[in-house]
Amino acid sequence: MTAVYLETSALLAWLLGEPAGEGVRETIEAASAIVTSVVTSIETDRVLARALEGRMLREADVRRARGTLARARASWIVMALTDGVATRAGSAFPVEPVRTLDAIHLATALCFTEVFPELRVLTLDRRVSENAVALGLGV
Repeated sequence: MTAVYLETSALLAWLLGEPAGEGVRETIEAASAIVTSVVTSIETDRVLARALEGRMLREADVRRARGTLARARASWIVMALTDGVATRAGSAFPVEPVRTLDAIHLATALCFTEVFPELRVLTLDRRVSENAVALGLGV
């Protein structure tokens, strides 16, 4: 299998045990490499913090999710928010409107194609998926 760009919606489905999470886990395990943005970790941490504060998750569930994330992330390639990513994220995308964090994910995935030309984007977000396809990225 090729390298996979892991976007936050897919990661959260896996960490939170959502129905699509099993497919996400299988894709992650089968990938030759997992690449993502530093934004993915930030978004995930924020979702977990909000879920704990809003009592949608128990503290034990959040600890488990954070532990799983830390173990998995150790083998991932994580790109910082570079000037190139920021410039591309601020530009137009094929299927607008695109939210800021989604634009950062798409721009980061595009940067990763320089090293992984057959990169697939793993997302459960329709707008990210539509743009990934329109940009020539596999989903």
